[in-house]
Amino acid sequence: MIRTLFALLILSSTAFAHPGHSPRKQATPSAKTNAEDDVERDELDMNDLPLLLAQLDQKQPRAGADNVPEIAKAFSAFVKLKTINTRWDDRYFYVESNGIPDHRMMVGITAWQQQVPLPQKYVGENSWQIPLHPVPAKNPRSAKGNFLRGAIALAANGIPIFNPLNNRGDDAFLFGELDEFGGHCGRADDYHYHIAPVHLEKTVGKGLPIAYALDGYPIYGYDEPDGSPVVGLDAFNGHKDKIGNYHYHATKKYPYLNGGFYGEVVERDGQVDPQPRAEPLRPSLPPMRDAKITDFKETKPGSYVLTYDVKGKKGTVSYTLAADGSANFSFTDTSGKTTNETYSAKRRGPGGGGAKKGPPQPPPRKEDNPPPRPGANRDNPGRGNQPQGASPGLQQPGLAQATSQQAASQETTGASARRLMGRLAVTSSSVDAKGFISIDCTCDGASQSPALEWKDAPKGTKSFAVSLWHTAPDQEKSYWLIYNIPANVTQLAKNAKGVGKLGLNDRRRPEYDPMCSKGPGAKTYHITVFALSAEQIPKLSPDKANRAGLLEAIKNITLAEGTLDFQYERTK
Repeated sequence: MIRTLFALLILSSTAFAHPGHSPRKQATPSAKTNAEDDVERDELDMNDLPLLLAQLDQKQPRAGADNVPEIAKAFSAFVKLKTINTRWDDRYFYVESNGIPDHRMMVGITAWQQQVPLPQKYVGENSWQIPLHPVPAKNPRSAKGNFLRGAIALAANGIPIFNPLNNRGDDAFLFGELDEFGGHCGRADDYHYHIAPVHLEKTVGKGLPIAYALDGYPIYGYDEPDGSPVVGLDAFNGHKDKIGNYHYHATKKYPYLNGGFYGEVVERDGQVDPQPRAEPLRPSLPPMRDAKITDFKETKPGSYVLTYDVKGKKGTVSYTLAADGSANFSFTDTSGKTTNETYSAKRRGPGGGGAKKGPPQPPPRKEDNPPPRPGANRDNPGRGNQPQGASPGLQQPGLAQATSQQAASQETTGASARRLMGRLAVTSSSVDAKGFISIDCTCDGASQSPALEWKDAPKGTKSFAVSLWHTAPDQEKSYWLIYNIPANVTQLAKNAKGVGKLGLNDRRRPEYDPMCSKGPGAKTYHITVFALSAEQIPKLSPDKANRAGLLEAIKNITLAEGTLDFQYERTK
């Protein structure tokens, strides 16, 4: 009866609104699309009622199990715990999370790069997406030596799972990089696993997957769903069940989970594409030799303390997340010295990012910011749009979200500033016609800084600064920094010395750090030159003269800038 009334309402509204003819209503694809959005209304009359009702029966989402994809069962326990949100459409299952599990993190790590867990915004357009209808690959891909960046699977609690091999190709578990649950943080302080999270079986329930590979196939624990022993695994740690359905399994030895992809995936820049992007709040730091993490706890909501030991001496990292997206850190080293830092959410503008106040911003979408052309001068990199926010039930501790109006306002302001700012033309004789850097400027060669030349500095320029940097999905790395370059200097020779003042690279050393790209394929790097209105950069002490410190110090004295992109691929 309700369906009949609904159909009659459609017919009557069509007849009264458009007498004589009814324009075709276009289907609007979305998650759980309502049938009324798909029904075509072209000169309908009462004789069309049976056909219309049949269409409604066919396309109306049904309540109950028939309308819920099988994959949802694996994530349902954590949906009930309100630590993740899920949704789906005809092609993909989407998972939103803040990247923070409900178990203790970091304890047991003996190879530590000074990262700590910070919430991430895996929400809206930056959600995890898993194919609902996986397709066996014509040429299955191994994860050994491939997909060394980014995630290869997603755990049932919304935590990404990376390749068991780290980006150097080492077994992260055997190397001592993982905690007692098989996870650690990346350079963006993003927590993720590197081995199968079999501990989740207690929460998800018996016989359900503990994770899904990004090709859409499920990952089970050490046993079959019915509890029987696992036999006959292929090279990817998977096999088919009795009715021909493929799935992967966890193992206690390498590859620990899916050792590649039985199903179709798209590989781009060494990782599965698309996938969400983690956003760093603070610069990455070098490894701390001989450090072992002994404790990690939340002292109060939004406040954490990590404790580590170096040869019997204790150090701590304490931090508190603020509502505006910033974080206050207190570092106490093994000598008892304490230093404090406040990191604000960054929004990358021309030439890279700086620590600026404001809410975390999303990564650029590909349509907003196409890949740079090798060797091209990139004066005006684009910015992405603000993605949809998290669903109401998903909490993002310490991370405020900008509204679409705020994002639009910031975009307009940024575009206006870029139009007013001058542009430098930056070239380098160390970059060949194909856009590749000379081998002499890398760790494969003589490790010399590249030759550089720039022009078109605006009137009033009193000094220049140079930054060589690289952005990966989980970090922004700085290799070379020079500032206080005199205004009459417009070029640097290869391996130049004694010009300007050297800033700190990511190893916290005032020197050129040659690129030593890890993982397969060519990587893109950038050299940005800034024209400044001051001879000496104010309020930039030597111990703060890293890339983030420089960008913050020059944000109000930059007259022009230009960026040269180049590529480098390891030969050894």
